[in-house]
Amino acid sequence: MSEEKSLNFLEEIVEADLAAGKYSSIVTRFPPEPNGYLHIGHSKSICLNFGLAKKYGGKTNLRFDDTNPVTEDTEYVESIKDDIRWLGFNWAEELYASDYFDKLYEYAVTLIRKGLAYVDDSTSEEIATLKGTPTEPGKDSVYRSRSVEENLQLFSDMKAGKYKDGEKVLRAKIDMAHTNMLMRDPIIYRIKHAHHHRTGDKWCVYPMYDFAHGQSDSIENITHSICTLEFIPHRELYDWLIEKLEIFPSHQYEFARLNMTYTVMSKRKLLQLVNEGFVNGWDDPRMPTISGFRRKGYTAESIRTFCDKIGVAKRENFIDLSLLEFCLREHLNKIAKRVMAVLDPVKLVITNYEDGKTEMLNSENGPDESMGTRTIPFSKELWIEREDFMEVPAKKWFRLAPGAMVRLKSAYIIKCDAFIKDVNGNITELHCSYIPESKSSNDTSGISVKGTIHWVNIATALEAEVRMYDRLFKVENPASEEGDFKDFINPHSLEIIQKAYLEPSLATAAIEDRYQFIRKGYFCLDKDSTANQLVFNRTVTLKDTWSKEANK
Repeated sequence: MSEEKSLNFLEEIVEADLAAGKYSSIVTRFPPEPNGYLHIGHSKSICLNFGLAKKYGGKTNLRFDDTNPVTEDTEYVESIKDDIRWLGFNWAEELYASDYFDKLYEYAVTLIRKGLAYVDDSTSEEIATLKGTPTEPGKDSVYRSRSVEENLQLFSDMKAGKYKDGEKVLRAKIDMAHTNMLMRDPIIYRIKHAHHHRTGDKWCVYPMYDFAHGQSDSIENITHSICTLEFIPHRELYDWLIEKLEIFPSHQYEFARLNMTYTVMSKRKLLQLVNEGFVNGWDDPRMPTISGFRRKGYTAESIRTFCDKIGVAKRENFIDLSLLEFCLREHLNKIAKRVMAVLDPVKLVITNYEDGKTEMLNSENGPDESMGTRTIPFSKELWIEREDFMEVPAKKWFRLAPGAMVRLKSAYIIKCDAFIKDVNGNITELHCSYIPESKSSNDTSGISVKGTIHWVNIATALEAEVRMYDRLFKVENPASEEGDFKDFINPHSLEIIQKAYLEPSLATAAIEDRYQFIRKGYFCLDKDSTANQLVFNRTVTLKDTWSKEANK
């Protein structure tokens, strides 16, 4: 009997609220700002918000926090929706903070009428200076005592476009001596003469995140507003605004965000990598973006499993990228079709095989019979991996060497009789003989060999470019190292094999297909592929080679 999985702290809160009759059903939301592509850290929040709602029969809204027109774009909106769908989730409603701009403006006017907000003409530097420090109280702005009527007029003039960016702001009137510095009269509206991707030029005043967030939650009757730990200091302002506006009491809860080794997840740093050409766009397979992982060949199931394994915590910690790769290998091992590909080829000639003859051999598609079989062509001349031959074999070498025997996968046992070198001493051709009675499907030879190698038939081989991706950074936490984080980029994070040879079945490969190149790793077709040029990405190695390197 399997042990029932214990509840995380958020599930305990939800169950207690439902049991107490606080809510008839729960409503969560995923509120990304459309100023970049989602990364693997967002996947944890997506799985958590959508997962809670699904488990407890509630719903999840997708709400774009589009309150800063300068950095936002519809390209990001569409990419975010694609990523969420790909991860396997569907939202109840697609909403935007900009849907509520009229209502949020009314809320701001309500605060002014209550004497709880005022227009401040101070510069950003003056406001910062007057804020004080964590150990010293702030000082009141000279504009804090403006009358309700004057503030209403000035705020209306701000909306009407009478002032330039930065000339005035609207601040909540709370307490300049508050122990929480975010409660020292925070700015709730600022002037930005910028075109908005949805509202066009209707507005030139925009709410700050802290003002738009809680009120948007309230408008949507969000019961459990789940944020990451850095928003703990913001919760007090979240509650204060809801209380003073006397609106639906949404409540904020915080969990530890996902921090992962060998990458960075700051949007600013990711944007630097893109803009400065260290990677080839947001969906570069080395990027920690969901679209990058997808292009690299990751599966949505492996990412969901990873998020489930790391759980929901209240303390920050770093998760080893190897755990995500483990989840991926576990899934790919079950679903990836096994095929043969030679990445560093050397020619092998079977001297006693009939000239001009080609036979079709059966080979398994996967680890169990349910994946079926396929036929692969076999003839006199083959490609094999250069590393599968050793002129002077090492101890316990079970692959090809002068006089040694090995089995060709799904084919015959062969013996290496001779080899040819070029003027530089490089092996250019192997000459082997085969045992006709040793065919894999009907071996009557009585010969036993310890090694099996893969191969590709030269006459029918497909040429392809293969991109060997590895970790983008060579240190575990590049953001914490001294100096520029970009100095720690792994110089071998992408190595391109211009001409690899693949079995012909891969001519019908599709973008979403996953393959195990036997003995070489897991691969997928890249979107750069054309009818005349196949391009494959290495998704992950067969084994965790990085942990071995780290322990050397």
